[in-house]
Amino acid sequence: MFTSNRRRWRLPVAASVVFLGASALTACSGDTGSTGASEDGYEIAVLLSSSQNGYNQAVAEGVQNMADELDADINLTLLDGAFNADTQLSQMETAGVGDKYDGVVVVPFDGPALAAAFPLSNSIPVASVLNPIGPEIEEMEPQVEGVVSTVAVPAGEAAAKQAEDVVSYCADIDPCKVVLLVGQLNAPLDVTREASYREVLEAEDNIEIVTTVEGNYDPDQSATTITNVLQSTPDVNVILSNADQQTKGAQIALEDAGIDPSSVYLTGGGGTTESIQNVRDGIWQADYINFPVSMGAAAMQQLYNALTGADVESYVNADEVGEVEPYATKETLEETPDFTGEWEG
Repeated sequence: MFTSNRRRWRLPVAASVVFLGASALTACSGDTGSTGASEDGYEIAVLLSSSQNGYNQAVAEGVQNMADELDADINLTLLDGAFNADTQLSQMETAGVGDKYDGVVVVPFDGPALAAAFPLSNSIPVASVLNPIGPEIEEMEPQVEGVVSTVAVPAGEAAAKQAEDVVSYCADIDPCKVVLLVGQLNAPLDVTREASYREVLEAEDNIEIVTTVEGNYDPDQSATTITNVLQSTPDVNVILSNADQQTKGAQIALEDAGIDPSSVYLTGGGGTTESIQNVRDGIWQADYINFPVSMGAAAMQQLYNALTGADVESYVNADEVGEVEPYATKETLEETPDFTGEWEG
């Protein structure tokens, strides 16, 4: 058990360790047995889409940071959803019975599917990060009883902004060959993103969407996928990705093919330290910066507010929790030369 004077991560049996900075967090895919809430504090379950994913780890770091700052004894238990909707649904249902937990912070893998767990039997409050819980993936206000706050931005709006910048880049290129590199072809967030990409891009006669491929938020898989694409389309103009890890893989594939990555429009999403430097250096054209550490902190704050009877913001715009303009180009980043991003990726 890693312990501080105000917060400790409860260590599940047979857990794998994930390191965030100097602190060790643990993750497991199942429940840990009933322990009951602490007499003078709060037991909080932190349900991640995947504890092996850098973005989720950064959210957990933010939850941890806020738990340390709050004037309360807060015990945090980290649970790994393993990018599996059924696993995370089971974890939420388990958290929703009995008196083990006082609240939940969750990064939903599948927000619509997770809605089946609500209302929770024990009526504990839930704060969601990155995407909402409920049937409407673009609706940020709570859709189900028990969710008190959502810290996110509508995925379709963010994707449309990325695509609009591609349209500007392609204005004098005909045909402008675009590859869409999304996380998971069947994940609700990524389905929404692809639909927004296509709605914007297909309205332009000079833009040809070559293919949509899956990167699974992994640079190695993305490198392999883009390598295959380049074999049939070596003259690609744009690789439009929703995740920095995937764009990193695309860059590797271009370099391996002897193509200067700065000659192709590369963009990602997430705001890793490496991606921000790539934009500053002109290797990537843009990046949609997220602030996962700040988002996790905001979710913990709103959950604590709900637990203590303070005012709760039902929707926290995730684009506004960071210190810089979220849609970053080389020009916008010149205005904040000291900003390096909130997570490593």
